[in-house]
Amino acid sequence: MKKLLYSLTLLLLGTLCGQAQQSATPLMVKPGNPVGEARGIHPGRVAWTHAPGAAKWTKGEGRWFEPRWNDQTKTDWLVDNAVTTLTGQKTPAKAWTALFKDFNRRQGRGAKGYERGQKIAIKINLNNTSSYEDNDEINASPYTTLSLLRSLVNDARVPQECITVFDASRCMTDAVFNLCHKEFPNVHYVDNQGNEGREQVTYYDNAIPYSVDNGPLARGLARCAVDADYLINVALLKGHVGQGVTLCAKNWYGVTDIHRNWRKNHHNNFNQDKSGKPRYMTFTDFMAHKHLGEKTMLFMIDATYGCSAVGGAPTGPWKMTPFNGTWPSSMFASQDGVAIDAVGMDFLLAEFPSMPDLPYCDMYLMEAAKAGNPPSGAKYDPERDGTTAKSLGVLDHWDNPRDKRYSRNLGKKAGIELLYKKQ
Repeated sequence: MKKLLYSLTLLLLGTLCGQAQQSATPLMVKPGNPVGEARGIHPGRVAWTHAPGAAKWTKGEGRWFEPRWNDQTKTDWLVDNAVTTLTGQKTPAKAWTALFKDFNRRQGRGAKGYERGQKIAIKINLNNTSSYEDNDEINASPYTTLSLLRSLVNDARVPQECITVFDASRCMTDAVFNLCHKEFPNVHYVDNQGNEGREQVTYYDNAIPYSVDNGPLARGLARCAVDADYLINVALLKGHVGQGVTLCAKNWYGVTDIHRNWRKNHHNNFNQDKSGKPRYMTFTDFMAHKHLGEKTMLFMIDATYGCSAVGGAPTGPWKMTPFNGTWPSSMFASQDGVAIDAVGMDFLLAEFPSMPDLPYCDMYLMEAAKAGNPPSGAKYDPERDGTTAKSLGVLDHWDNPRDKRYSRNLGKKAGIELLYKKQ
C-alpha cells in the first residue's frame, strides 16, 4: 500500500511539475489552440525516433563525437525510421519516393519522384567552428550526417555527385568530413574556407533583400542552395541567447554570406519582443524564401545529444521521460518547418526552463504560421518580387512534458501530430 501511495505521489508531482514547466514561459500560442495550415503527406506530423544508446558519451572522458561514444548502427536506424514514420511507408526507399513526389506536387511540378541529375543540398549546423580542427563544442554529428548520406545514396538512389553537404558560414570539422568523405568521396563538401578537400562556398549577391529594410544584414545566398532542386535542413536541438532557441529556422542564417567571425555580423530582428508584442521576424523571412524554407523537402533536428546554449559541450544527460538520465539519442523529422521547430522548442523549454530569453520565443513561428496575415502586420515577401507569403505551417504546443500530446494526438483535425517510435 505504501509503495502504491508513493508511486501515485510521484506521478502527481511529475504531472504538476510538467504543467508548471509548460506554463513557466509565456508563449504566443497556448496548448490545444493551433494556428496556421499544416503541411505534409500527413499534415502537421513530426516523426520522433528514439534509439537509446545511440549517444553514450560520459562527460570528462574524451569528446562527445568520438566513435566509442556513438553507435553508427543505431544512428542509421534513427534516420531510416524517421523518414518511414513521417511518411507511413514500410521502407526508406518508398519513404523517399513519397517525399519527393509530395514535394514536387506542392511545387507544381507534378507528383514526380527524384530524377537523376537533380541536386540536393543538405544544410548542417557547424556554428561552433573556426578551423578544421575538432573541438569540444556541439556541432553537426558526423554519424547522423553519414546516416543521412547512406539513406539518400543507398535507398533514395541519389548519385553522390548530386549531393552537397554544407555550412556556408563555418569550417567543416575533420570529424564530419573525414568520416563522410571516406564512404562517399564524390559528394560535394562545401564550407566557408574551401581547403583540405572541402570546396569553398560562392554566393549570389542580394539574393535575399528581405521583406523590410533590415539594415546591413547579410543578403547573399550560397550558390549550392540556390542551384539545388531540393534542400534538407538538419538543425541541432539547442538554445541560443537572444532568441531563446536555435532550430531549423535559424539554421538558414548559415546560408547567407555572413563573416566567419560572428562578432562581425549583424543579427537584425532575430530577437522576439520579450513582452509579447508582435514584430517582424527575420527567421520568418528565411522560412518564406523560395530558395530556403520553401525549397525544403525535409526538416530534421538532430537530437542525439542536445545543448541548453548555443555553444559549449552537449548538456545532459536529460532528465525528462523517456530519457530518464540518458542522452536523448533521438531524431525529429517533418515536412512542416513550423511544426518541427515548435516540437523542438517544447523539448528545450521543458528540459532547460532556465535558459535565457525564452519568453515568447515562438514569435517567429506565429508570424510564419500566419504569414499571409501575421500579428505584426508585416508583408512577408523576402525576394521582393511582389508575392506575399501564405501560411508556412502549423504552430501548436503540447499539453505537458510527460504526455507530450499535441492537438492531433488528442483527436483534433488541426495542429501537430507527434509520432513516436522507439528502437
